[in-house]
Amino acid sequence: MNTFILALMAALALLGFASLFAGLTSVVERKIAGRMQSRVGPNYVFAKGFGQFLADGLKILQKEDIIPRGADRLLFRLAPYLVFTGMFLSFLLLPFASGLVAADFDAGILFLLSFSSLNVVGIVMSGWASNNKWSLIGGMRSAAQMISYEIPAALAILCVVLLSGSLSLQSIITAQGPWPHQWYLMSDPVSFFILFIALLAEGNRAPFDLPEAESELVSGFNTEYSGFRFLFFFFAEWANLYIISAVLVSLFLGGWNSPVSIELNTGLSLQAMLGFERGRILSFELTGLALFFLKVTTLTFFIIQLRWTLPRFRIDQLLTLCWKGLIPLAFVNMLFLMTRQLFSEDALFPIITTVVFSMAAAAYLIRILWSFYAVRARPDVNFFP
Repeated sequence: MNTFILALMAALALLGFASLFAGLTSVVERKIAGRMQSRVGPNYVFAKGFGQFLADGLKILQKEDIIPRGADRLLFRLAPYLVFTGMFLSFLLLPFASGLVAADFDAGILFLLSFSSLNVVGIVMSGWASNNKWSLIGGMRSAAQMISYEIPAALAILCVVLLSGSLSLQSIITAQGPWPHQWYLMSDPVSFFILFIALLAEGNRAPFDLPEAESELVSGFNTEYSGFRFLFFFFAEWANLYIISAVLVSLFLGGWNSPVSIELNTGLSLQAMLGFERGRILSFELTGLALFFLKVTTLTFFIIQLRWTLPRFRIDQLLTLCWKGLIPLAFVNMLFLMTRQLFSEDALFPIITTVVFSMAAAAYLIRILWSFYAVRARPDVNFFP
């Protein structure tokens, strides 16, 4: 009984944290967007607008719950809960500190990939069940996009597994060490950028937000949703932003590992209050938690600014980047890492080859992206007859 109560309390605590993070991030993004577009953004509701998400939530809950005529009522109702379930199960696997993780599985990476696929099923289900052509197009776009980018994401994560020798997120964090030169970002930067792009695409973040492109599809797969069902989609979208950042931080940026000694003023005071061993452990956990959240928040701000900087890709450009760019590069990167391991005894060889290979990979991706935006002459069209 005690175990069940503790598990329930942990689940409720995670749900509360996810809700608070999603709400505050939505306000922060609107403020950043306003600043980048030379406008104010939300600034009225409580503490310079940071209570706006509470007002938005209360307003949405008061909206009428409408099911379109001709919709598949069962699937229409089930879709937002499926998306929410995939998001929440992913939260259970994220390590906030060395001893602060709800579910630490030995194969946590595999569970994380499995849970993320529930979002695809929920979004496609919502598009199909809505009896709306815009929703259906958004759902099909999401299926093509998320299934395609699962491949480079899995290959990039597999490279991290090769380096760490473990499928556990906690073991991967521990294997990196606390200092930046020990992070996998330094030893395998190509996998970091492949996974970064793939997770943005899987999370429908700009410039990969084609499933809900407002200028083309009204609101995409969630066009027909209102009230609390729309709130589930809204909530999952912003909570997934934390999941994207937390996965990248855990796999490539050292996670909760802290280079700062735990013998700080906080640690000493905790040791005096709780005893040496308990105070030392608690101060270590708090230091790791603060550092992990700082890394996640910094990466989240970068992703938000990226949304309001880059234009949206077309669907053909999106799939070209995946199938002709990221997937071949991920396979070549894996072969490179396995080859590099054979010469790991030489101190300089891994560093030099990593720098050269990373520069070549960057040039390859820039060439593909340049082809998307390059203006080509069309001799077959006379623009000035």
